[in-house]
Amino acid sequence: MGIIVKKFGGSSVANVDRMKAVAKIIAKTKDQGHQCVVVVSAMGDHTDELIDLAHQISAHPSSRELDMLMTTGEQVSISLLAMTLQEMGYRAISLTGWQAGIETEEVYGKARITNIDTKRILHELEKDQIVIVAGFQGISNQEITTLGRGGSDTSAVALAAALHADVCEIYTDVEGVYTTDPRVVKNAKKLNEISYDEMLELANLGAVVLHPRSVENAKHHRVKLVVRSSFVDTPGTEIKEEKSMENVRVVTGVAYDLDVTRVQVVDLENKIDALADLFTTLANENINVDMIVTSDYEKDRINVSFSISDQDIGPTLKVLEKKLGEQAKVSHDHHLAKVSIVGAGMISNPGVAAKMFKILSDAGIPIHMVTTSEIKVSCLVPKTQAKQAVQVLHDAFELGQE
Repeated sequence: MGIIVKKFGGSSVANVDRMKAVAKIIAKTKDQGHQCVVVVSAMGDHTDELIDLAHQISAHPSSRELDMLMTTGEQVSISLLAMTLQEMGYRAISLTGWQAGIETEEVYGKARITNIDTKRILHELEKDQIVIVAGFQGISNQEITTLGRGGSDTSAVALAAALHADVCEIYTDVEGVYTTDPRVVKNAKKLNEISYDEMLELANLGAVVLHPRSVENAKHHRVKLVVRSSFVDTPGTEIKEEKSMENVRVVTGVAYDLDVTRVQVVDLENKIDALADLFTTLANENINVDMIVTSDYEKDRINVSFSISDQDIGPTLKVLEKKLGEQAKVSHDHHLAKVSIVGAGMISNPGVAAKMFKILSDAGIPIHMVTTSEIKVSCLVPKTQAKQAVQVLHDAFELGQE
């Protein structure tokens, strides 16, 4: 039997009873003869509580100290889970991210994993230990770092790749990946399988079941990835290569993101390097830009609109003010949301975008910006109508049907 990596999110280990339920899942796998590496998030909303404490102290807490603070949440989880397994008669040991050999870049709050030294984990597995690893964290030049929201998914996939695990199972509070958010659309359907590319698009576009970087890593390293529930024992959703899937749907799912701000730069000087200069400056500040629309205003002036995450609006405005000064007018609108359709079948089926626009138009939902790729179409719509847009698109593309 080989190595199986299991990752449990905050809702799965929210209290002692949930810890015991998770321990039984792990014990069952161990009893089947597998070696187990388990990645755990902080309990429930503990990370949010820690962030709130920090902001009670300071409006702008140090990034380094925030990482130092937030990594304690996972340390609580791993130690309690290890104790639970030990009480059940199993050999288990908890390791922080750095004890587990997870090395990252020195970027606080959203570091990327650069290397994993697996010696310690493999040593513990050889001693028949169940290894419980703190997700979301690593080390860089003796500094503790975190991987950003959802980083425990990334930790799990990276460990699975480094350990050449048979499978990486992501346990959450839903039974798998759905055609859309089942909290918004009651007849959302669980998918038995989905391609890496489709899952990556959905994750980037707002589907919170998996972190985008974890899917990207799984695709790159060909990690077998399964999303399943820690609350009910049912088959989950397998993320796999498209060519090995039974069929390719035109539209696989609908995603939405309410965490969107549109920034408008008006009267920017129309130099040949204007856009390159502007977006390079934003990129250098680690500000991720999504949709971009440009238009000529006059012969020597242009207007630029782009979307960013709500949390980046402060740094973005600061960068633009420093960069542009009085050269252009900058405004922003946070009353918008992004709604997207995703499907590998779009590549060979023309007219999908046109159908989406008509569906939204017929529902009286205005479109403010559009961006497309081979397998997705995204529209910025009023935030107040985002969930309506998800529902009408889900119905029109018949995603709730067998």
